[in-house]
Amino acid sequence: MVVAGGFGVGKTTLVGSVSEIDPLRTEALVTGESEGIDDLSAVPSKATTTVAMDFGRITLGEDLILYLFGTPGQKRFWFMWDDLCLGAIGAIVLVDTNRLDEAFSPLDYFEEKGLPFIVALNQFDSGPQYELEQVREALALAPHVPMMRIDARDRDSAKSALIRVTEYALERLAAQVPVS
Repeated sequence: MVVAGGFGVGKTTLVGSVSEIDPLRTEALVTGESEGIDDLSAVPSKATTTVAMDFGRITLGEDLILYLFGTPGQKRFWFMWDDLCLGAIGAIVLVDTNRLDEAFSPLDYFEEKGLPFIVALNQFDSGPQYELEQVREALALAPHVPMMRIDARDRDSAKSALIRVTEYALERLAAQVPVS
């Protein structure tokens, strides 16, 4: 499963909140080297950034393990996304309502790849609270794309997003398989 989205939307937090293992994090300090390359104005207190991926794991059964891959959010690291999506069941695209414009590129990516995805609005305390249909319209999302609100810090909330994207991927798969 892939957890994607823009810089600072909560991908690392989501992977960490649901993983049964200490997640692998490839965090690096945000330094002056990124000035002029990365726009950090919306998240000025963020001191680290994912430079390759986050990795976590959830055991669902004796022989069934769900692997979680969090993508880097800064555009200069997006070349990693193709490798992280190989063999993925689906994706959660995390969205911050403070910065809806940063959701377009990740959404375009998964639409183009044909990978099932859901949109999860990460509930930041400081963010505007829009109705889901207002966000759907603003992001020009198709009616069939599932949307939900989550708190990436909360294990149960993050698990509900994983359950929903898995259900959606299975629905899409069932629709493609001819019934005899």
